[in-house]
Amino acid sequence: MAGIFDIKLKDKDIKDGKVPGFSQKDKEGSFVGAGPLGPEGSKINRNRIGPPVKRRRVYVIATICLIVVLLILSYVIYLQVFKGSYFRNIAEGNRIRTVPVIAKRGLIYDKEERPLTKNRANFSLIIVPGDIPGEKELRQELKDKLILNLEKIYSQEGELEADLYNKINSIFNNKKLYSSQPEVLISKIDYLNAMKLMIVTNDLVGIKLRSNALREYINPENSFSHVLGYVDNITKEEYKHLKGKYTITDFIGRTGIEKYYEGELKGKNGAKRIEVDYLGREKKVESITPSIPGKGLILSLDSDLQIKTIEVLKKYVQGYDLGAGAIVILNPKNGEILSLASWPTYDNNFFTVGSKDKLTYEEMSSNPSNPFVFRSIAGEYPPGSTIKPVWALAGLSEGVINENTTILSTGGIGVKQWFFADWKSGGHGYVDLVKALAESVNTFFYYLGGGYKDFIGLGIESLKNYANVFGLSQKTGIDLPSESDGFLADPEWKKRIKNESWYIGDTYHVAIGQGDILVTPLQVANYTSAIANGGNLWRPHLVTHMLDAQSGEVEKINYNAINKNIADKKNIELVQKGLKAAVDWGSARYLDSLSFQVAGKTGTAEVGGNKNPHSWFTGYAPFKNPEIVVTVIFENGGEGTKLAVPASYEIFKYWHDNIR
Repeated sequence: MAGIFDIKLKDKDIKDGKVPGFSQKDKEGSFVGAGPLGPEGSKINRNRIGPPVKRRRVYVIATICLIVVLLILSYVIYLQVFKGSYFRNIAEGNRIRTVPVIAKRGLIYDKEERPLTKNRANFSLIIVPGDIPGEKELRQELKDKLILNLEKIYSQEGELEADLYNKINSIFNNKKLYSSQPEVLISKIDYLNAMKLMIVTNDLVGIKLRSNALREYINPENSFSHVLGYVDNITKEEYKHLKGKYTITDFIGRTGIEKYYEGELKGKNGAKRIEVDYLGREKKVESITPSIPGKGLILSLDSDLQIKTIEVLKKYVQGYDLGAGAIVILNPKNGEILSLASWPTYDNNFFTVGSKDKLTYEEMSSNPSNPFVFRSIAGEYPPGSTIKPVWALAGLSEGVINENTTILSTGGIGVKQWFFADWKSGGHGYVDLVKALAESVNTFFYYLGGGYKDFIGLGIESLKNYANVFGLSQKTGIDLPSESDGFLADPEWKKRIKNESWYIGDTYHVAIGQGDILVTPLQVANYTSAIANGGNLWRPHLVTHMLDAQSGEVEKINYNAINKNIADKKNIELVQKGLKAAVDWGSARYLDSLSFQVAGKTGTAEVGGNKNPHSWFTGYAPFKNPEIVVTVIFENGGEGTKLAVPASYEIFKYWHDNIR
């Protein structure tokens, strides 16, 4: 159909003026005239109809279009190149997941390879935020179903615990629901509840059970709680730092052997790549990297002796209404710990099996005797007279005294307006070193430590130097966490802390184990071992062997002495003679009724105020070729002869009759 737009204009027709509506040609090639294509007098370009467009405007528009195209292209490149792997992982996470294969935690055994721990089946309820529906209505529906099902299983009153309820709300209210990293809702789920949860959560998107092993302690009378410690769930903060080595559902050692040897016990987690459906449920296994189980540990502890030690502690602490006590038993030949006990103790299964009872935990935490303190290695006490064998060896080594040195004890010594008393009214008469140790004569050690009149004593600097030689004021290096290092003051410390000068009385107090001197029961047992074995200070230790669960190989752990030949053999034998005399006819003669020879030293450590002194004993047996060192302390138990010596008697007798 022909029309106005079908007209074809030819140059020849235009030149001849044959085009209707055009009457003439202007100088620029445009035509002026009246007609259907324009009013008379208008200028019309022969190549287009409409107003002219300026070339500059075209350039602007083209530049804008180019910029837009470049921006789009740059963003596409950014998404593909720089963020491509991120989005591929998210997309892949909707289909392929990597889930951990938890390594079996290594077991712990006593010296006879009797197990002290075991692992049993355990489950955790987790939620994967990335699987939660993004739509508000679907998300709310899923949350309601989850809470309802949990209430049926876990709450008799129809409501969840506030902590769990808040955790669920926090996860579901988070707008960034894309993480495939699971969040733990409930841990330490027993088998029965796990089966119930498996049924009710089977069709809940992103909610699933994950299996792992729960630590359980074979712990009669809670005898091993302080030594073994316990494991507990890893925290979110810990997980951030340990990501890659641990999963959010893993357990980690908190105290004791479990903490100190965490690296060996933990093992190495494996991984499993699986294909999942839209509910996050496993459909197919793509690949598996197996886990490496943790190493087993064999301790030097004797289970029977450890249980007996706790029994004795409990008997005396509760029977005499005391606050606490501790016992350390060592092998003086190599530093192996045969028993390490503290009372009161606690049940370490409380922290690992099931949910914690908050009321029970608060009661334990508020107990003034604090059962969580491992007094054997962390309790710090004035040593009383148990320190005297160390000062005796210091004096002999420095030539301040010898086997013939004798002083007269008349009940104490006076310096200006001060009087430093012996424990025995009227004194002990003429005293040599053997008698001074046997009867724990203070006056002899006043002379030895600080001097008196014309007698030149060691002085505080020499006392401190020899304390260091015997491992005081420093940790022994036992393979347990939370060991204390004790304390021994000197003039510089007193001036800096108390702004007071050092007096001769300060040295006298240190010389009898009082004043500004603190030791741990383990330190006392360790220097007693050095005296018993003839001068070698060993590093006390618990773990003797490691077991490789895969290869079955047993690795022996070797330990070096902290200090060897710390004193001349002749001087050590003289001190040993004094410790033997303490049992034969001195302050520890209660032990003389045993069927084998024992040597040792009592101690009565004053604590000030109206409190009774601490009751100490440290000793070893047999006297010749010693095999065992026993150190006992009862807080505020009175004189060493009253409680510590009888308790030691029970330990020595049990060891001789049942263990040796």
